[in-house]
Amino acid sequence: MTLFHLLFFCWTVWNSREPPLFLGGFILYLGFYQATSIHQFTLNLKTPLLVGFFFAGLIIHGGLQAWWVEPLLENIGRTTVIFITTGLSAFIDNAAITYLISLISNFPDKLKYDIIVSAVSAGGTTIIANAPNPAGYALLKGYFKDNISPIYLFLSALCPTVIMLIIFTLFGI
Repeated sequence: MTLFHLLFFCWTVWNSREPPLFLGGFILYLGFYQATSIHQFTLNLKTPLLVGFFFAGLIIHGGLQAWWVEPLLENIGRTTVIFITTGLSAFIDNAAITYLISLISNFPDKLKYDIIVSAVSAGGTTIIANAPNPAGYALLKGYFKDNISPIYLFLSALCPTVIMLIIFTLFGI
């Protein structure tokens, strides 16, 4: 079983840029799983499919957003980019922010780096942006009395976010 899973995994990675081969391998994997399901753990595709739909929507609809993102960020400074991206990362998915920036033609590499750094540094607050984030919720629920408070989460993540921003900006490109 493990060998077949590894082979399907390698096939998927190898053919990730070829949709017909990728989907063909996925369908074969689903058939293999169905035929051998009594020998395997339950396959839960709900979460991966939802993530896939999110990214598909981001690609489809994100491409239509360049018309307002480009003029907005055309003459923006480095410090402003860092503050805006860090603040938005608490409320908007980091993948959405970084993808929208990739749509801008002739955007300086230094500012792209700053946006990635800001989005990664604000990662401690992504339970708000990715709600519900089951992994983050499971890790953090013991540290809050009743439920996870977005305000307390944001305030708790503020210090580590600032530390990471300082490290990345001082030792970055």
